[in-house]
Amino acid sequence: MNSFPLKLKPAAQTLMAELHRQLRTRWEGLSSDTQPAPTTPPDYQAAALPDDLKDRRVELIVEASDLKALDAALNSDADALVLDFDDTFTPTRANVETAYAAVETAAKSDKPILARPRALYAVEEHLDFGGPAIAALCDLGVILAARPEKPMHIYIPKLETVEEAGLWEDALALAETHLGLKQNAIKVCVQIETYAACLHADALLYALHGRAFGLNAGRWDYVFSLTKRVGAQRGAMPPRNDLTMDLDAMRAYAEALVRVCEARGAQAIGGSAAVAPNAQNPQPTLDAVRADKVREAAQGYVAAWAGLPMLLDSVRGAFGNEVSQPLPAETAERTLERLLDLPAPRPLPLNVVQDSIGLALAVFEAWYDGRGVVVRNGRIEDTATAELARAQLWQWVQCEAELEGGDRLTSDRYLSERRALAGDNTAQARLLDHLVLAPVCPEYFPRAAQLLQPQEATV
Repeated sequence: MNSFPLKLKPAAQTLMAELHRQLRTRWEGLSSDTQPAPTTPPDYQAAALPDDLKDRRVELIVEASDLKALDAALNSDADALVLDFDDTFTPTRANVETAYAAVETAAKSDKPILARPRALYAVEEHLDFGGPAIAALCDLGVILAARPEKPMHIYIPKLETVEEAGLWEDALALAETHLGLKQNAIKVCVQIETYAACLHADALLYALHGRAFGLNAGRWDYVFSLTKRVGAQRGAMPPRNDLTMDLDAMRAYAEALVRVCEARGAQAIGGSAAVAPNAQNPQPTLDAVRADKVREAAQGYVAAWAGLPMLLDSVRGAFGNEVSQPLPAETAERTLERLLDLPAPRPLPLNVVQDSIGLALAVFEAWYDGRGVVVRNGRIEDTATAELARAQLWQWVQCEAELEGGDRLTSDRYLSERRALAGDNTAQARLLDHLVLAPVCPEYFPRAAQLLQPQEATV
């Protein structure tokens, strides 16, 4: 840990310390490898929707340390804000300090606030509570201590197992006791953005059902997780641009969430509109965003995220106009079959491989520079899309995917293409090589980046 720990407000520090004291041992023992498939939950209903979210159709996601974006968001007509410490956030010392101060600013707003702390895999290198600080508990301490009389709602990211859901549940219950709140005063929405979570969404919701009011779809994180799961046992996974929501395998994912929500009285919240319209001609992009959200609304989603204020109207306008029809019943076996029914492997265009390398390098370079988001080719790229790009590169190299023209994407060919975009001694190239050339796909890149390049990662 850095010799100068972060300065914290006493209330937040005390809550963090209590959460670490009671939960560290369980956190250290978390392992998805040893978790059996959860049993079918008993009959239950999700928590009631918080009053301040009953009329919301669009939530504006804001990177937690971006003060300019936060100010714009607080003054926008967004129905609610998502203060993000996860996919759009880079945990440099300066960013964490700024973000923790920004929580205090957001807490003073009357606008509905949902905060997304970091996932359970992450550590906070600038704090120590009898060992490496658990980033999720640090973020949670700051978020909840900032406004205990009216706690912000929480998005829970990247769940894999019921054990992880139980740790979040107990952390929130401990926080309620510590802050003198009623049981289940803190409300949550569970993000279903891993393959395991999609299969077991009902059990995860049940583990938190006293406080959980909904499930949220995280499209690119899910495909990243699916890519790791599929591995090299098949030929090349389809490129990102081929994994649209029109693909039945992706529809199966979206519908799996809705079926759980319909059965349990929960809300289904759609994914993020993460595009940057051309300033000279924004309408085609705005129309595409609306069409994507109209599709979600027809499936049973009731709201979604916007990545920029100018997307708010397009997202909002897609929801609330018509009542969707319940989805037809589907067996778990059929859902699983559909989830894995991906397009047959085909030769990859070289420019797709080059674009995936470029995307990952651009996000990694920004990440080391303290920026969690880049705009590239009209898309808002962040940790989630970089994770997908590097996982697909790993999978393609592992199976030596065929390229158009007959060549194969061997490790040597990958290195040749990467070297055309970034030198061997750059931090982003070292990180990408570490992730792509590993025999087993590393879990999450931010932790790998901290361990591989501590100087750049903790500046």
